[in-house]
Amino acid sequence: MKALIADDEPLLAQSLKAALAEAWPELEVAAVAANGLEAVEAAERLAPDVAFLDIQMPGMTGLEAAAEIADRLGEAAPAIVFVTAYDQYATRAFEVAAMDYVLKPVQADRLKATVARLKARQRNFETLARQLRSLGSLAPKAEPLTQVMAGSGNAVKLIPIDEVCYFQSADKYTTVVTPEGESLLRTPLKDLAPQLPPGFQQVHRGTIVNLREVAAAVKDEAGRLALRLRRRKETLPVSRVYADLFKAM
Repeated sequence: MKALIADDEPLLAQSLKAALAEAWPELEVAAVAANGLEAVEAAERLAPDVAFLDIQMPGMTGLEAAAEIADRLGEAAPAIVFVTAYDQYATRAFEVAAMDYVLKPVQADRLKATVARLKARQRNFETLARQLRSLGSLAPKAEPLTQVMAGSGNAVKLIPIDEVCYFQSADKYTTVVTPEGESLLRTPLKDLAPQLPPGFQQVHRGTIVNLREVAAAVKDEAGRLALRLRRRKETLPVSRVYADLFKAM
């Protein structure tokens, strides 16, 4: 797991980093930011699992940084722990879904309790990921689709299911992407998913890919996973819920 620390006092930031090394040796502190804006940029670049944010920082407070991180990263946003010398911000901290609120100077026992909560959260996340991936196998399925009827401009096409590279959610509709282009299907992705044959895998909340079209799984500098396709130029981001499905690639 990766962590981000943000504190405008360098000595306190390094002290927290050292304390985390004692309390959670396997945690990698990927970046130490000096203010809220740097924290937001680092979170977007590195996609950490947890962010330890001071509240009173110049330019952008920790509370503002946490809200901005949530807006930018969505479901990939890290768990937020506020580390501050002031207790009057606790209510506002939990309004932005903080995982914990730790007062300075940080005590070893208090930090251990925070680490335990974060580890429990990670275990719960992994359990939820397994449950989400298994939902499809629990639902009764009709005969799988062999083709889909989708609109393209003024035309309606019958597209063989094997020609589909991936499906992507488009509000109440679904975009059908083939090597030749895109068409629109008047069925939401959640209703389409149970009708698909084996070999189609959900990789993100709004994306189902034809695994036969996957050429490689690649990671960027921040460790975020994406799929490179055989017959399309774009790559498809993979949610952390589904990332372990592609570890062997």
